[in-house]
Amino acid sequence: MVASRRSTRNKKAEGTSSPGAEETKEEKSQTNESSTCPACPKEPGDTEIDRDNWIRCDACKVWYHWACAGSREDSSTIDKWFCLECLKADPKRAITLKGPARKSDRKRPQRDYAGLNSSGVETDPERFIRMMEGKPIKADKFKRMNGADVSIEWLNEDETAMTEPIVVETPDGFGMKMPGSDFTVEDVVEDVGDAIPVDVIDVGTQSPCPGWNLGKWADYWALEPSARDKVRNVISLEVSGTPLADRILPPRLVREIDWVENFWPSTRKGKGHPYPKVQLYCLMGVASAWTDWHIDFAGSSVYYHIVSGKKVFYFIRPTPANLTAYERWSGSEIQGQVWLGDMVDEVIKVTLTEGNTMIIPTGWIHAVHTPEDTLVFGGNFLHSYNIATLPRKFRFPLFTKLCWYVADKYLRDLKASSGTIFPPRVAASLVKLADFLVSEVRKLEWGDDATKKTDAAAVAREFRWRLRLANGVASDDEDGGKAPTNGRNKSNKRKRQTSEETSTAEEYGPVRFKNFKPRRWDNIEQKTIPAESREVKCQRPSNDVEMSAWTEVEGDDTGSVVTTRHTMTKVRRTPEGVEREHIERVLEEWRFS
Repeated sequence: MVASRRSTRNKKAEGTSSPGAEETKEEKSQTNESSTCPACPKEPGDTEIDRDNWIRCDACKVWYHWACAGSREDSSTIDKWFCLECLKADPKRAITLKGPARKSDRKRPQRDYAGLNSSGVETDPERFIRMMEGKPIKADKFKRMNGADVSIEWLNEDETAMTEPIVVETPDGFGMKMPGSDFTVEDVVEDVGDAIPVDVIDVGTQSPCPGWNLGKWADYWALEPSARDKVRNVISLEVSGTPLADRILPPRLVREIDWVENFWPSTRKGKGHPYPKVQLYCLMGVASAWTDWHIDFAGSSVYYHIVSGKKVFYFIRPTPANLTAYERWSGSEIQGQVWLGDMVDEVIKVTLTEGNTMIIPTGWIHAVHTPEDTLVFGGNFLHSYNIATLPRKFRFPLFTKLCWYVADKYLRDLKASSGTIFPPRVAASLVKLADFLVSEVRKLEWGDDATKKTDAAAVAREFRWRLRLANGVASDDEDGGKAPTNGRNKSNKRKRQTSEETSTAEEYGPVRFKNFKPRRWDNIEQKTIPAESREVKCQRPSNDVEMSAWTEVEGDDTGSVVTTRHTMTKVRRTPEGVEREHIERVLEEWRFS
């Protein structure tokens, strides 16, 4: 039996103060006698260690302070954790992160749901179906394809490929492995473990139900529909690393274009290295379940296979107007009573039955109805044929790190062959990727595993520059150039360096990019203004507030602010007169006593 992974939760949040929440009384009393762990520093008197946050090794079942044995990640994001000794004992073990639970991002006013139960308004799961009665809903005209035709060649030759959902009615030739229709929830429990926590959704309120594990869910599933107290749904049980994962193989095309599969180093998927785990989801919905309108996280694409049962999808195209309407709706407190279809151009209905597989492209807004008990396997994947611009909260797990791995591989390919030509859609997507990485350069923490071997800024800018060359774009500065034409440079010969170029290099340092010649400044003056310090009295930022959102707020905490200013002024003559550029960099260090 797989051990419960509740060990990553903060014990104070669970109402206990030690890791003994899952231990016997004897073990708990022994634990309470000491607040140390096997990884605690040997030097006594260290009061800086957070002794309230514990984590348990999933192999040896020994508890550790997260501050002593953990890494810099947030412990609440850890799915499976092993101590150093257990990792050394079995190299196949790997520390993994939880995939984001695909839950509604709706704003919920504080209501007394128990009180509303009697009226059947707020908690009736059938209200979603009643809401769309009489509404105009179009039958789908999406492609039905043979599995063998869903290939890289299809992506490169068909401009509409992966721009709207497709349905593969039988798995023949699809290069996919799935359990048969006789596979049940009891089989899921047997392979994964009945003590594994699961995120369960109360369909009536579209809110999470805490305290469920897979064994409890199997007991609920086995009940007759009339005996179930509520309609519930499981949509985010990730099964990578379990025996169940050996029964599942995503479609061939998914494996061929999936960034995690192709770009995340295999040496960093084990031996204690966390990596994104979103490729193998098990979804279990009972009759009348409803998943409200949403967009899959990170702008990822999805494959979705019906093992048994039936699902009805309702789709809205991701046009700018529809996405704007969705943002307004999802931020509204009355979204539970408003049919999103009334705010968009059209709603499209697709019905999937046993043995059907659907691939949903990036960004499509959809809701899902479950007419009968249904078991599904699916997964999310990012790829180079459509890269979406995303808010940070909806991003893939370890999204930025994954982008660096992707860019590093493409950059090595571009360096190896100066005549590299990408398919038009890949070329356009990679330009988006390069621009995203350039924007992220100043936010990166130096020393990250993906970038510590080189200068992150140089990698991002050189990647973007080489993509422009490969796409046939002429650019004489860092941000110049037009949309990709997917052409090819006629000449790739290296020119002899002139005396003027030599003097430019001496003045500005080595030129990073081939054929790049900056305009010279007549005078450059740099100044560093001595640091200034002032006393402040404001609210100290708490650990659960994003630093991007923090501003100085009046409070009772006393501290000081040390301000340092660096200025650079550049001047040069132009045919029209004079050009001057003034740059000021201000660094503030906030120190609280």
